[in-house]
Amino acid sequence: MIARLVGFDTVSRRSNLPLIHWVRDYLASHGIESRLVPSPDGEKANLFATIGPRVEGGVILSAHTDVVPVDGQAWDTDPFSLVERDGRLYGRGTADMKSFPAVALALVPEMLKAGLRRPVHLALSYDEEVGCIGAPFMIHRIVEELPRPGAVIVGEPTSMEVVVAHKGCYALHTRVIGHEAHSSQLQRGASAVMTAARLVTFIDDICAENRAAADPASPFEPPYTTLHVGKIQGGTALNIISRECEFLWDIRTVPGDDAHRYIARVEAFCRERLLPAMRAVAPECDIRTELLAGAPGLIAEPEGEAAQICRALTGRNAMTVVPYGAEAGQFQEAGFSTVMCGPGSIDQAHQPNEFIEISQVAACERFLRGMISRLAA
Repeated sequence: MIARLVGFDTVSRRSNLPLIHWVRDYLASHGIESRLVPSPDGEKANLFATIGPRVEGGVILSAHTDVVPVDGQAWDTDPFSLVERDGRLYGRGTADMKSFPAVALALVPEMLKAGLRRPVHLALSYDEEVGCIGAPFMIHRIVEELPRPGAVIVGEPTSMEVVVAHKGCYALHTRVIGHEAHSSQLQRGASAVMTAARLVTFIDDICAENRAAADPASPFEPPYTTLHVGKIQGGTALNIISRECEFLWDIRTVPGDDAHRYIARVEAFCRERLLPAMRAVAPECDIRTELLAGAPGLIAEPEGEAAQICRALTGRNAMTVVPYGAEAGQFQEAGFSTVMCGPGSIDQAHQPNEFIEISQVAACERFLRGMISRLAA
């Protein structure tokens, strides 16, 4: 089953429909109806399905179907053909995160035979890797249409550790519009590039403030909300005062922090410090920031139903946190008890020659078989 799912090239820029339709047909062959929640353009879809009775108290097993690109990476094998070697399975998505849903799908016949008293809900999303874009459409439908689940387990690669909290992640695009002139006549122009540079420095200053005020007791590493500019481009030539410059940046919030307060500070800095001087030269100058995508952090609920289930099934009392974003916070925001627990290591995610240890797949099998027994009891 892992080989089948890895075999679908679901890099985020492509449609995931071939994989989704295959899963729908596979579940239908076992008499299970799937519900598809298409993207606004119809090019992609989420899928959720219920195995067992339509009653409250079930468990959602959640995974995203998209993977990151392989472009420019030095792979030793075809990324979309599973290769087994030395106790590992190699292929794009083996760790992040097709193995978890593959194990769940492979165990569907066992779920059907178990006489479940409470259901297993499968939830597969699109476009997690580009900002957790697809899951909210599905979560809305789940809230409306399913008997209330007792827990959500998001199968991100946690090495089967129970992860109770993750940071939020917000992606932003800022465009600075200046006024062109010859670079020997600075008084006649308003440089978009140099203005953007001041704004990038201001964003870095905010991050430095957070670093200085970090709570040393925080379990996160780093233990504060970070702001980071990852890509910038602008200008036409060395001797032209630039008209345009744009950059992409992100905010990764510790759970409970509000990304919008940082956006408001950046916008106020533009409005009060940068734009007046630019518009004194040319009234059409502007600075625009757009929130491209955002997902809230997962707030730790160590005594929540999801955490208790996973502790019981893994036999591990330790609960960890992770600095990256995921869809778990979106499920929690909708009112579900949620944790992350899945096979594979995040250290292999997004890497060339991505792999998962077969021992991790076996651990996931044991975990989900224990889940089936728990829901059948």
